[in-house]
Amino acid sequence: MEGQFAGLIALLLCAVALVWSFKRVGLPPILAYLLTGLLAGSYGFGWIDNSHEIQLIAELGIVFLLFSLGLEFSIPKLMAMRSVVFGLGSLQVLVTTVVLAVILKYLGFNWIEALIIASLIALSSTAVVVKELKERGILNIRRGQLAVGVLLFQDIAVVPLLITIPLLSQSDNQVLVGALILALAKGAFVCMLLWAIGKWVLPKVFNEVAMARTDELFVLTTLVVALCAGALTYAFGLSMALGAFLAGMMLGESQYRHQLEAEIRPFRDILMGLFFVTVGTQLDVSYVIQSFFYIILVLTLLIVLKLSIIFLLAQLMGERRKDAFAAGILLWQMGEFGFVLVALAGKHQLLSTEAASFLIALGVLSMALTPYLISETDRLVKLLRIDSEGRPGPHEQGFITSSKVKNHVVIFGYARVGQTIARFLRPEAIPYIAVERNPAIVQEALTAGEPVVFGDPTQQEVLKSANVSEARLVIISLNDFDKAQAVIDAVKRFAPEVKILVRMKDDTHLEALKELGATEVVPESLEASLMMVSHVLYMSGVPMRRILKRVSIERQNRYEYLHGFFTGDSQEMKEYAGPEGASYSSDRLEYLHAIALPDDAYAVDKSIAELDLARHKVVVKALRRNGEEISIPDEDTTLCASDVLLLKGKPRRVERAEQFLLDGLP
Repeated sequence: MEGQFAGLIALLLCAVALVWSFKRVGLPPILAYLLTGLLAGSYGFGWIDNSHEIQLIAELGIVFLLFSLGLEFSIPKLMAMRSVVFGLGSLQVLVTTVVLAVILKYLGFNWIEALIIASLIALSSTAVVVKELKERGILNIRRGQLAVGVLLFQDIAVVPLLITIPLLSQSDNQVLVGALILALAKGAFVCMLLWAIGKWVLPKVFNEVAMARTDELFVLTTLVVALCAGALTYAFGLSMALGAFLAGMMLGESQYRHQLEAEIRPFRDILMGLFFVTVGTQLDVSYVIQSFFYIILVLTLLIVLKLSIIFLLAQLMGERRKDAFAAGILLWQMGEFGFVLVALAGKHQLLSTEAASFLIALGVLSMALTPYLISETDRLVKLLRIDSEGRPGPHEQGFITSSKVKNHVVIFGYARVGQTIARFLRPEAIPYIAVERNPAIVQEALTAGEPVVFGDPTQQEVLKSANVSEARLVIISLNDFDKAQAVIDAVKRFAPEVKILVRMKDDTHLEALKELGATEVVPESLEASLMMVSHVLYMSGVPMRRILKRVSIERQNRYEYLHGFFTGDSQEMKEYAGPEGASYSSDRLEYLHAIALPDDAYAVDKSIAELDLARHKVVVKALRRNGEEISIPDEDTTLCASDVLLLKGKPRRVERAEQFLLDGLP
C-alpha cells in the first residue's frame, strides 16, 4: 500500500511539473500527460501498474467528456447535422476501412487481420479532438462540426466492432449475423429509453435539486446522471461514452446546461488527464526505437491516406476545401477505442503480438502529434494554397483574415464592456478584432459570426494574429491592473506607436497606467459620476451646451474635480476603496479631510505659502471662513482662528499635515 501511495504521489508531481512546463513553452497538456504515462508505466519507472481498475477510472474521463459534448449538441442541433453524422461519418469509416483493408491484403495480411487493422485505424480519437476543439474555442464552427459529426458516427460504429471481433474467431456466419441484429436492437432500445428518461424524468429531478439550493447536491446529481447513463449503455453491451453523450444531449436544451457543464468540468479534466496517462503507459520505448523507421513511415502514410480520404469525401458532400482539409487534420489520428479493439483482437488470437505492439505505438504517437498539427492547420492551408470558396466562416472572420485588416480597433477582453464597444463600432463601419480568453464567450461570438479570437493578449503570436501593429487603436477592457499592465507592456514592445485606451474601475492606477504607456484611461466609477451629474444638471435646467463643456473640461483635467471625498468611518472607507478593502485605500486613494483651526493652532496667523503644505504632499482644496467657502485659496491667504481647511491627500499624509497645522510638528 505504501509503495502504491508513493507511486501515486510521484505520478501527480510529475504530471504537475510536466503540464506546467509544457504550458510555459506553448505545448498542449495532452503531450505532458502522455509523457507522464510513459515515465510512470511499466516501460518507465513503474510508478503505476496499468491495471483494469486504473483503466476503468481513466475511461470515466471519456464518459464525462462525452457528457459535456452532449450538452453542446441538443437533439435539434444533432438533427441539423444528420448529413454529417450519417453521411460523411459513414462514408469515412467505410471508405477508409475498405481502402486500408485492400492495401493490407496486398502487403500479405489475411482478410481477417486486414479488416480488423483497417477498421480500428479508421477510427479517430474523440478524447484528443474534442479536448482540442474546446480549448481552442472552435467546437461550433464548421470544421469543428464536421469533426464532431464524424466522431459521433465512429463511436456508434465501435459497437458492432466490439461484437464482431470475438465472433470472427468462429466459423458460424449465422451466429455473427444474429449477434449484429441483437446489438442493433439493444442500441435502439437503450437510445429510446435514455431519450424518455432525459425528456420526462431528468428535468424534474434537476428542478427539485435546484430548489434545494445546495451546490454539493447539484454536483453529486450531475455525476450520478452521467455515470448512470454510461452504466446503462454498458449493461446493454454498448460503450459507456455513448450513454453519457445521449444523457448530455437530452439535457442540452434545459436551462441548467451551462451549470451542468461547469460542475462536470473539474472531474472531466482530471480524469481525462488520467486517461492520457494510461495511454502513455502502453508505449514501449525500446520497441519504438527498434521499429522507428517503419513506425515513422506508416505514420506518414497514415496522415496522407486518412487526411486525403476525409478531404475528398468532405468536398463531395459540398464542404469548402479549407474546412475539408481542417477536418482531415483533426481526424487523421488513431483513436482510444483502437487500443480496446487491439486488446480484444489479441485476446482471441486474431492479431499477432508484433502487430498489436506496432499498432499501440502507432496510435500513441499519432495522438501525440495531433495537437501540434491542429495548431499548424492555418499555416498548412497557406503553404499548400488550399483556397476557400464562398463567404468565410465565423472563425476565419475572426482569426484567419485578421492579418489582412488594417486601421482597425483591437479589443482585449470581450465581456460586457468589450461587446458594448463592438456594437457601437459596427454601425460606424469601423473594423475591429476582439481577443478573449473565455472559451465560452469565444464560441458564442464565433457562432454569431463576430471577429473574435481566443488567446492571451500578452503573447506575441496573439498580437500578430490581431495585427496590432496596423491597428488605429487598442482597447484594454480587462478591469484588472496587473493584467492591464502586462498587456500594455506587451503591446508597447510589439507596436510602440499604437494608441492604447484602458478601462479601469476607478482612478487608483490612472497615473501609473499613463506612465506605462496608456494614451487614455477611462475610470468607470468617475465616468458614471459624470453621467449622473450631467443628468442632474440637465434636469435642473442647465443648458446642455454648458453641461457638455463642464464635462469636457473635467475629462481634460483628468477628473480633478472628482478626486477626494469625505469617507467617514472605516466601513465607508472600505466601500470607497472597492473590493481591495480599507487597508488598500489607506495606501492608494485620496480623500478629503476637514481641519478646524483652534485659537492656539500653529497655522494661525501664517500664510498658506509659509506653511508649505506641498512638502507633505497634500493640497488645500478649500477654505471656509465665516460661513463662506473660498475654493482653492491663494498662497498669500493668511489663516485665522476658527478657519476650516479642506485638505486632499492620502490618509497618512493628511494625518501628518494635520499634526503640523495644529502643533507645528514636521
